Amino acid sequence: MRSSKLLLLKFFFVFFILTSIEFQVDGAFVGTYGINYGRIADNIPSPDKVVLLLKQAKIRNVRIYDADHTVLEAFSGTGLDLVVGLPNGFLKEMSSNADHAFSWVKENVQSFLPKTRIRGIAIGNEVLGGGDSELAGALLGAAKNVYNALKKMNLEDTVQITTAHSQAVFSDSYPPSSCVFKENVVQFMKPLLEFFQQIGSPFCLNAYPFLAYTYNPKEIDINYALFKPTEGIYDPKTDLHYDNMLDAQIDAAYMALQDAGFKTMEVMITETGWASKGDSDEPAATPENARTYNYNLRKRLAKKKGTPLRPKTVLKAYIFALFNENSKPGKSSETHFGLFKPDGTISYDIGFNSLKSDAPKSLISSSKAACYYVIISVSVFLLMI
Repeated sequence: MRSSKLLLLKFFFVFFILTSIEFQVDGAFVGTYGINYGRIADNIPSPDKVVLLLKQAKIRNVRIYDADHTVLEAFSGTGLDLVVGLPNGFLKEMSSNADHAFSWVKENVQSFLPKTRIRGIAIGNEVLGGGDSELAGALLGAAKNVYNALKKMNLEDTVQITTAHSQAVFSDSYPPSSCVFKENVVQFMKPLLEFFQQIGSPFCLNAYPFLAYTYNPKEIDINYALFKPTEGIYDPKTDLHYDNMLDAQIDAAYMALQDAGFKTMEVMITETGWASKGDSDEPAATPENARTYNYNLRKRLAKKKGTPLRPKTVLKAYIFALFNENSKPGKSSETHFGLFKPDGTISYDIGFNSLKSDAPKSLISSSKAACYYVIISVSVFLLMI
C-alpha cells in the first residue's frame, strides 16, 4: 500500500514538473522592451525568418495587428510572447454577437495555445478620439465578449485584453498635470476603464514625440524629443521636472487617468518610434534622428525605471516598428519607422545585428536547456526507483 502511494506521489511530481515546463505563463510582457511587427508591405521577410531575426535581437515581446495563421504557426515553439490584434473592422460584429467573438477566440487563439505563446489580444487600435462614434460605441462590447470567451475557455489568466489609444483622446497634455480626457471621449472611456480595472488590464498608449515635434518644431526643443541633454520642462503643479518628452507624455496619461478616477492603473506604451525618412514638411525624419531616439529609448528602458510621477512603476514599451512597410498609406514617414529594412539588414545601428540564416528556432537558452535536462533526468530516475 505504501509503495503504491509512493509511486502515485512520484507520478504526480513528474507530471507537475513536465507540465510546468510546457505551460508556464510569464505574463503578457516580460522585461521592458518589445516590438510591433507590422506587415503592410510586399517585400518583408517571411514569418519564419522574422522569428530568427527577433531571436537574434533577443526581442521576446511582439505585437501584431491581426491574427494571421501563418505568423501564429511560425511563432509556435519559439518562446516568443505574442499579442494578436482584433482589427477595427471586426469590432461591431464582435460587440453585437457573443457567439462570433467566441468563435474568433477559439479559431485564432485557443487553437494555437500553448505552443504559440499568445499572451494578449488588442481589441482594435486607436478607436477612441477618432471621430467614429459608432465604432467607439462598439469597443467596450467587443472587449467584454472577447474576454467572456476567454473566460469560458479558462484562458482569462493567460491572455490579457487591452486596447491602444492615441494622443487624440486627450484635450491637453502640456504641462502633464493639465491633461484630461476630451469631453466627447469620456462617455466611452470611463466605462472601458472601469472594465479594464476589473480585469487588471493596463492603459495602453501610442506615444510619438516625433509627431509632437513635427507638428510644433518652433515650440519644442528637438533634444527634448530625442532624449538628448536639454533644459527640459518644469510642471509647477506637481513640482516635477522632465528631461524628455516621452516621460512627459506618459505622465500626462497618468494625470488624465487620475482625473477620471483611475489613479492606480498602469500606463504601458504600445507604440513609439521615429521615422528615418519623410516628406519635405517632416525634416526631423532622418536616419540620424531615428537612430538617436531609438538608441536612447533602448537605454532608457534598460534602466527599468519609472517616470517622474510614477517612479516605482517600471516603464514597458513596444517599439514601432520592426520593418519599414512600403505599402502603408499616408505621408512618406509612415513607411520608414522600421528598425530593419525589408532584406533584414539594420536601418541604423542601435545595437542589433542584421538577419542571419543560421540562428536556432528555439528561444530557450543553453542554461535553461541544461536545467530542463536535469529536471527530466531526475524525474525519470524517480520513476525508476
